[in-house]
Amino acid sequence: MCGIVGVVGKAARNIILNGLTNLEYRGYDSAGIYLNDLKGHEYLTKAVGRISSLKEKLTPDEDGLVGIGHTRWATHGKPTIDNAHPHFDETKRFYLVHNGVIENYTELKDKYLQGVKFHSDTDTEVIVQLISKIARDKNLDAFTAFKETLKLVRGSYAFLLVDDQEPDHVFIAKNKSPMMLGLGDGFNIIASDAISVLDQTKTFVSLEDGDVGDITKDSYTIETIEGERVEREPKVLDIDPNAASKGTYEHYMLKEIDEQPGVMRHISQTYLDDAGNTKVNPEIVNAISKADRLYIFAAGTSYHAGLVGKALFEHYTGIPTEVGYASEAGYHFPMMSKNPFFIFLTQSGETADSRVVLKETNKRGIPSLTMTNVEGSTLSREATYTMLLGAGPEIAVASTKAYTAQVAVQAVLAKALGEKLGVKAAQEWNLHHDLAIAAEGIQQLVDGKEKLKEIADKYLIKSRNAFYIGRGIDHAVALEAALKLKEVSYIQTEGFAAAELKHGTISLIENGTPVIALINDPVTAELTRGNIQEVVSRGANIVTIVSKKFANSTDDIVLPEINYYMSALLTVIPAQLLAYYASRDKGLDVDKPRNLAKSVTVE
Repeated sequence: MCGIVGVVGKAARNIILNGLTNLEYRGYDSAGIYLNDLKGHEYLTKAVGRISSLKEKLTPDEDGLVGIGHTRWATHGKPTIDNAHPHFDETKRFYLVHNGVIENYTELKDKYLQGVKFHSDTDTEVIVQLISKIARDKNLDAFTAFKETLKLVRGSYAFLLVDDQEPDHVFIAKNKSPMMLGLGDGFNIIASDAISVLDQTKTFVSLEDGDVGDITKDSYTIETIEGERVEREPKVLDIDPNAASKGTYEHYMLKEIDEQPGVMRHISQTYLDDAGNTKVNPEIVNAISKADRLYIFAAGTSYHAGLVGKALFEHYTGIPTEVGYASEAGYHFPMMSKNPFFIFLTQSGETADSRVVLKETNKRGIPSLTMTNVEGSTLSREATYTMLLGAGPEIAVASTKAYTAQVAVQAVLAKALGEKLGVKAAQEWNLHHDLAIAAEGIQQLVDGKEKLKEIADKYLIKSRNAFYIGRGIDHAVALEAALKLKEVSYIQTEGFAAAELKHGTISLIENGTPVIALINDPVTAELTRGNIQEVVSRGANIVTIVSKKFANSTDDIVLPEINYYMSALLTVIPAQLLAYYASRDKGLDVDKPRNLAKSVTVE
C-alpha cells in the first residue's frame, strides 16, 4: 500500500519525489516530505491527493542532505493534511513516516501520553510522540529511545525516523511491512520497494522482521530491538529500471497487457530447455512429490490464478489440490492431510494475509513454495522454496501479466511434478509448444484490441452492472475477468459458473444487461450455449469469447486453439482489454483505481 523513501548523504528532495512517484502504483491519497540541510534548516511539506500537489507546494530552496518521504493510503483517519506523513512530536524534534498498522496505539496513547496535544487521528503520531516522551523522561538518545518504544508496540511497521538533534542519521525499523536498504557511494537510501530507487543504486540489503537500524551516509548498523548486531550481505538486484517506464503507452495497464507474449517466452526460456524438458529445482519437485494434497493460498487475482492451478495440478499430477483465501486461512487454518504442501501465489511477495498463513505454516513445519514476481520479497525469503514469475515490474494496480505468469509457472511445476510421479498426461504434454502457442495467441489478441474497444464502448461504458459466465476453467477465468472490470471501471460485475445464474441470480438480468460468455471447455461447450439462450431470452446483451474449435459465425471474439488446460492464458486477454477500455473511455484513472492499492501490506 503506502510508499516510503528515505535518503541520507545526498540531495534528497528529487530522489524522494521521484521514488514516491515510482511507488504511486501502490495506491495513496496523500503525500509528504521532511528535509534537513544539516545547516540548521528543516522543511516539512504535506499535500492531499497526488504527488504533483506536493511538488507544487515545495519552494525551490527546500532541499536537504537528509530526507524522508511518504505516500499514505488512509487507514486511521481521513485523507487530510494533518493525517498525512511525516508526523512529528509536540516538541518538533522527531519526524516519522510509517507503513503498516499499530494494533495497540489506543492503549499506548491512553497509558503513556495523557496531556499530549495531538495533531492527527493516526496511529503513527502516537509512536512519534511516545519516542519523544521516552527520550525526555529517560534522557536517552534517539536510537535508544526508538528501540525502547518498539518494545511496547504491537502491529506491522516500516518506520523511518529523523531526530533534528542528530539530523545526519535516519533510524529504521521493520516488522511485517516491506523495506529495503539501498547502498550508494557516499549516501544510503531506504525504500519500501527497490524499484522506486533503481536509478540511484542496484545494491540492496534485505531487512527482516525485528530489524532496527542506524543509517548514515557512509555506514549502516542493523540490530535487534535488544541491541544484538545483525550482519547481512548486500545483494545486487538485476532489474532494468527502464522496465518500470510507460514508454509511449498512455497507461501502464495497457503496456503490461501488451507485454504478456514476452512474459510467456521468458517463462519458457527460464523453465524449459530447447527440447521441452523442465528446468525446475529438483529439490522443489522432490519435496512436492511426497505430498498427498496441495494447498494453494492467495488473494485477489492470485487466488483466481490458483483456481486455474488447481485444474493443472490435479490433471497433470493426480494430487488433490485445494485453493483458499489467505485472509481466511490465516485465522481459520484448514484441516490438514497427512503430508500437505503449501503453495503461495503473490505478485509482490509482501501480501500481509498470505504472510500470516506462511508464519503458521512454518510453525507447523509444513514445507512451502512461494511463486512471486519480486526476488528477495518477504514471502520468498520465508518460504521453504521460491519460483520467480519473471514478469518484470507490474505497476498498474489491476494485475494482468502477473496473473498469466502465475498460470504459466504453475503449469511448468505441474509438468515437472507429474513427470516425477510418472503421470502419463504430464509425460506426453508438450508444454514448450503450448507456451509458444500462448505467446502467439496473446499477440494476435492484443494486435486486435480495437475490436475489444468497440465492444466495451457499445456494451459496457454506459452499463451499471455486467456478468461473466463460463464452466470449468472458464468459470475460474470469469471470476478474474469480473474482478478486472469492476476494479478499474467501477461497473458492478460478477463471475458465475454459467448454469448457476438460473439458480436465482438470473432475476437480475434486464434488457441490455451485458453478459460475457466464455466457451473453451470441450465437455460443457454446448451446455454453456444453452445458458446463453436463457439470458438472451431475458433481454441480455451477449458477448461471446470462444475457442476456435467451438466457434460459429455469430461469436464476437474467437480465440486461437490451445490445450484446454492452458486456455486461461488466452481467454483472460480479451477480458483485460475490455476492462481497460471501459475504464479509459469512461475517463477514469486506469492505473490507480479509487480505494485500491497494488501491494496489500495490512491484514
